[in-house]
Amino acid sequence: MGSTSVYLLSAGDVLGIYIENVLGSEEESPPVHFPEDGDDPPAVGFPIPIRDDGTISLPFVNDIYVEGKTLDEVDRLIENEYTVKQNILTLEDGQVSAKIIVTLIRKRQFRVLVVREEAGGVEDVSKRGRGDNIDLDAYENDVLHALNETGGMPGTDAKNEIVIYRGMFESGFHRDQILAQVAAGRDPCFCSPPIPEDPNVVRIPLRYHPSQPPRFDQEDIVLQTGDILMIESRDREKYYTGGALQGGEYLLPRDEDLDILGAIAKAGGFVGSAGAGVSSIGSGSGSPTVAAGKPPSQAIILRKLCNGGQMAIRVDLNRALVDPSQRILIQPEDTIIVQYTIIEELYNASLNLLQFNFLFNGFAGGGF
Repeated sequence: MGSTSVYLLSAGDVLGIYIENVLGSEEESPPVHFPEDGDDPPAVGFPIPIRDDGTISLPFVNDIYVEGKTLDEVDRLIENEYTVKQNILTLEDGQVSAKIIVTLIRKRQFRVLVVREEAGGVEDVSKRGRGDNIDLDAYENDVLHALNETGGMPGTDAKNEIVIYRGMFESGFHRDQILAQVAAGRDPCFCSPPIPEDPNVVRIPLRYHPSQPPRFDQEDIVLQTGDILMIESRDREKYYTGGALQGGEYLLPRDEDLDILGAIAKAGGFVGSAGAGVSSIGSGSGSPTVAAGKPPSQAIILRKLCNGGQMAIRVDLNRALVDPSQRILIQPEDTIIVQYTIIEELYNASLNLLQFNFLFNGFAGGGF
């Protein structure tokens, strides 16, 4: 990760340094450190941490500033300190009299908090309600590595965004205050509180319209110590049905839009008429059958507002069949009430009466 192909040192790194006859003697082999994860090569030398000011401290010389340097550059800096400046390891011919080895024992780490409210789709991995403090090595302290350490990519029951909170949580009071606002916003009668317009709050969308690509750069996905990465559940992203439809509760799809026609179809309702209403196909006894009649052609979408109220959106389903502009997109917490018009009710009532007459005449003709 990063724009450079080499590792640049900073505070928190632990170097392995061996300087013959200064840190170690020529009669003894330098200490060897094997990494715990096995991905990095063994390090050689005595552990020397890089301090918060970016310097290291070595015997007989002044502190050496190594912030942003590579291992090779630090090797040359150390050699310069012990030869040119202090003339400690220099022979009469100007050559260096001792062996100098600089390696990396342990990379600096960044501790971040990952809060996951979704359940996820990974087998045997439960992520719901988890909050994990994880340590990420330098150059691996990004969002993707944080997700991988805590169960993988967000599940289909997660919201279409990852939110990174940083800076505002320098004190426990500010952290508790923001988390309390998020929790309070899950009241089903009110909308979630808006994320503060703060440069320290980064939203990374998981889905976006091609005409509106997200605007964030590499630094936005790099995590630092104290950052909080939150993946919220979309348990509230549901819609409800009633009226001519059977009452129900349905989860909105995460990766596609759902319009009024699709929502009714998903709930098992009729979209459009399948026939003229009456079928003359006879049964074995010659009795005719009658279709169910006209389906309901109007719907009302009850949509909650952030102020606690609601508004009603009327939709002509027949017009929506031929006019895409009439296909209202369903939002979380919408309630869809499907209704018959007066004409449709009269038409269906007449069909029911006609069906009753057919059945009555059929029984009478059969000698009952």
